[in-house]
Amino acid sequence: MGNSDCPLIQALIKFKEANPVSFHVPGHKHGVLSGLPLELRAALQYDFTELAGLDDLHEPNGVIEEAQEKLSTFYGSDRSFFLVNGSTVGNLAMVYATCRKGDTVIVQRNAHKSVFHAIELTGANPVFVSPVWDKITKTAGAVSLVQIGMALEENTDVKAVILTYPSYYGTTGTDMEEIIRLCHIYKIPVLVDEAHGAHFVVGEPFPRSALEMGADVVVHSAHKTLPAMTMASFLHIRSNLVSYERVARYLQMLQSSSPSYMLMASLDDARAYAESYNEEDKRLFMKRRATFIERLKMIPRLQTCETDDPLKLIIRVEGYSGFDIQKRLEEKGVYGEFADAYQVLFVMPLLKVESTYPFEETIQKIESAITCLDESCRMITTVEVPPINGGVSYLIHTAEEIEQVGTVWVSYEESVGRVAAASIIPYPPGIPLLIAGERVTEEHIQSLRVLVNMGAKFQGEIRMNEQQIVVVK
Repeated sequence: MGNSDCPLIQALIKFKEANPVSFHVPGHKHGVLSGLPLELRAALQYDFTELAGLDDLHEPNGVIEEAQEKLSTFYGSDRSFFLVNGSTVGNLAMVYATCRKGDTVIVQRNAHKSVFHAIELTGANPVFVSPVWDKITKTAGAVSLVQIGMALEENTDVKAVILTYPSYYGTTGTDMEEIIRLCHIYKIPVLVDEAHGAHFVVGEPFPRSALEMGADVVVHSAHKTLPAMTMASFLHIRSNLVSYERVARYLQMLQSSSPSYMLMASLDDARAYAESYNEEDKRLFMKRRATFIERLKMIPRLQTCETDDPLKLIIRVEGYSGFDIQKRLEEKGVYGEFADAYQVLFVMPLLKVESTYPFEETIQKIESAITCLDESCRMITTVEVPPINGGVSYLIHTAEEIEQVGTVWVSYEESVGRVAAASIIPYPPGIPLLIAGERVTEEHIQSLRVLVNMGAKFQGEIRMNEQQIVVVK
């Protein structure tokens, strides 16, 4: 695939080939002053700023505008935007564009931390809907139409419904289109964090995008499943309920005023890659994927689990936590997306016909890693992380109220029944175990203990050595 269909990339190439002399930022001067390794320094020759012919992300009227129009046409949106601050900034902008302080919003409980940060920053009042436990992936899955309907009946002044689709593990549920239809009957916009679904646009065998099903705003982490650089993301609007001018205004506020042209170029490339992904590419990808999975199944003790998204693959070994498996894999040079108490998640490459990938070599490394799982590892007979109870729940205190009341550190046991003063977030995947302002339950603490004992990593307020968390006084 060439760059003839990538207007921003073409502009960067043309500008670089003119051998420009830099008396402008950035200070590395096309890489001349950089001390980075040669391979990285070479890329800095394209690390430009807003110069003549290169357009401006915040006031696009040239090649960036053209690139974003191509993106919008391909995804079928009214407007689409390049995001250089990750899906985080997209989630912030869509919430800011639809919610005010005191507004009620329905939010899926297993959302990414950036969604909860957006709610906290806007001062909106969240109504949490806990998804049904997915027995196949052993994770929190999707919310149902019945759950959202009940939340809407209990709350008559809802300003937005914020959903996550698919889950980090690739589960989609079955009710997304009906949920969107129901919300639109009430004239309520549906905002979807579809971070892991940027590739859904290529069609079957991948799931349908929430944008295609009628969602008002959809955010994509293009870097997660398309060949874009880390942080590079998309935001799409197709709505009569959400103003794209308001979204654009908040993006101008929240995104860097010095956006990376390398990130934007990778977004231009990622869109072109997906747009050129044809039926033969899909057929060959599925064939190579099937062969890889069949080879994995031949490894003694190793179990595989497939989800709704063919790009996601889970591996397990009975008697060992995902953290044990992850450690052995990494010792052999195989790095999965992340591990949890049960398993390791792989994100497969969206290969084209001409693509190559070291599947055969990887199989050998995985087999060697699994062989190393013996009694010297932290072997377990049962792995149980209690799922958080389903249904609708509310915050006891807002962030503002927590600041006024004050906080105190207490032991895990003492925290039960108290109100968490800060979020506790296993990372990855970045889905809070506890949210600031939420009532601490026995299930929370049981899950926390299991995850800590298995070596999970956390963000947020937790003292693991002292076995303490911070609660409201």
